[in-house]
This record gives sequence, structure tokens and C-alpha cells, in this order.
Amino acid sequence: MYKQIIKPLLFNFSTEEAHGIAMKGANFCVKLPFGKNLLRSIAGKNFDQESTHFGLNFKNRVGLAAGFDKDGNYIESLQQLGFGHIEVGTVTPRPQSGNPKPRLFRLKEDNALINRMGFNNKGVHNLAENIRQLPEDRPILGGNIGKNKDTPNEDAWKDYVYCFKHLHEQVDYFTINLSSPNTPGLRALQEKEPLIKIISSVQEINAGLAKPKPILLKISPDNERSVYDDIIEVATACKLDGLIATNTTIDRQGLKASSDFLEVIGAGGLSGQPLANKSIEVVKYLRANMPAGMTLIGVGGISNKEQAEAMMASGADLVQLYTSFIYEGPGIVGRLM
Repeated sequence: MYKQIIKPLLFNFSTEEAHGIAMKGANFCVKLPFGKNLLRSIAGKNFDQESTHFGLNFKNRVGLAAGFDKDGNYIESLQQLGFGHIEVGTVTPRPQSGNPKPRLFRLKEDNALINRMGFNNKGVHNLAENIRQLPEDRPILGGNIGKNKDTPNEDAWKDYVYCFKHLHEQVDYFTINLSSPNTPGLRALQEKEPLIKIISSVQEINAGLAKPKPILLKISPDNERSVYDDIIEVATACKLDGLIATNTTIDRQGLKASSDFLEVIGAGGLSGQPLANKSIEVVKYLRANMPAGMTLIGVGGISNKEQAEAMMASGADLVQLYTSFIYEGPGIVGRLM
């Protein structure tokens, strides 16, 4: 029903408008007497396939990547669709509006998206409060944290520490996001010196907690291998619990979309099927070179069971998706299991 009826209707709206319409509809459904059961029936089958990573018991190995629910507005609805974990954010200390619209574009021929959202969110305090309002049986939540656009890179560590402090009671693990291409200068923070500063600053606070939280790092698919080597070295030295590979790419090679259309869209990070092989190659390299006990989450272009299995065969312990949820619909988790 999704591909025949709902998707064509939603695709009549802009990508960002369609996202809001669909998820507000899901939230409305949850409030109905049998709404949760309805969403579960739409999602399909039973998704129990438990595994344990960085001390957390995941219901299954398929999670929702950051960016889909930046402010934690849709967690209860998304939970009914079978996700083993949900990563909220990217969130920043202060609210920010993000880049001017339009900033999210469909590449229908490629089953892909280009976004330059720019960390639009209502701030870490709003996210923390939204999570506080959830029932106790909420899913595993990851908090994806970033810096405000106007924070100088030399002070970026302060933003990550601020988000960590104000969200640590609400989420089960943290992801440090230094790899979005849509915040100017952010990817430069993946270089060794600033990377050490940010991770060590967060870990210093984490170590003082009665129950420290797992901390992961999300990385770009566009790095040289020497950068990945540095990331692995720093992640090991700073005792990170895992890596997430990968964020969106600025690469436009091999797309079916015309060059004229891509030029009209302009800058932004590409996600979806064209990213799959690139992300898998990064996952393979990381798994071959990182400590065996460090968790690796694979994300990028996973649209079907074969791609999910390929990602896990390449070394991913868990997988995440985003774009395929838009193109394939609410039954996607069941089809990946």
C-alpha cells in the first residue's frame, strides 16, 4: 500500500514537508486506542533478534540513523515500526534554524537524497525534555551531538561537552558527529589534534559519572585511508566504544540524475543507494584495522536484505538506515531481518 498509494501522495510535497506530514500522521495514529497495534501491523513481523553491544541489549540489529528525528518528536511512533534502536539528533547546545530552504532533495532515479539541513534543531534542552516525557518502555536511544554553526572550531569541544552533560541522563549512548558536510569546517575536526581534544573532553566528563555512557564517533565516507588510520588510533587511545560508518558523501560519481539537475540542487550530502558500496568499503577497512572488541555500526545505502547482510558480512555489528525508510516505507525493518 505504501508504494502504490502513500508514497505517490507524499512525493507530491517537498521532501521536508512530506517528512513532517508522514510523521505527524504516525504520531496521531499512536494516540488512537489501537494505533500502536495498527503501526505494528503495518510494519510487518516480529523483529526480536537480540544482540548485545557496548553493554546494551538491542532488540534487533537494525536502527534508525540520526537526522530523521532531530528533536525526539517521533520516538514512540518509530518504536512501533520495529527499530532496534533510534538515534536522535544531531542536536546542538542552542537551537538553530539550519540552512535556508529548500535544503532536502529527492533523486528518485537513484533512490537517494541530497540534504544540506545544517543541524536544524530546537536545542539540547528541548530534546532532553521530549525524551523525559516518554514511557518507560522506550527503545534504546542514541544521542547524536554536534556544534552550533557559529561556534569556532577551537571552541567546538565546549559544545560537545555541553550536549553530553545535558543529555546524558536521557539517552543510552552518544554519537559524536564531526562528519556532516553541511556545517562549514566541521569535517576538519576529524583531524587528529581536534579529534583528540573533543573526544578526551567528553570522556573526562563521562569518566566522572556513576554510570558512564558508551560513546561512538560518526565518520565521513570521503576520507583518505590515512585519516581513518588516525581515527582508529585516537578512538583506541581515547577508549571509544564504537565507530559509525558512514555519514553522507559529497561524491556525485555514478548518479543517474542529470548533471543539470544536480547543479540546480547544489551543495549537500548524498545518502541512499549510491552510497552503499562506498560505505561497505569503509566498514571493511575499519573492521580490518580497528580493535576487535570495538563496535562498528554500518550505515549508508542499505535498502534491502542483501545490502544489510553485505554490510554485516563486511564487519558491521549493527546497521542503521534513513533514506530507504523514505523510499521503501514503514515495512523496511522487517524486510531487512
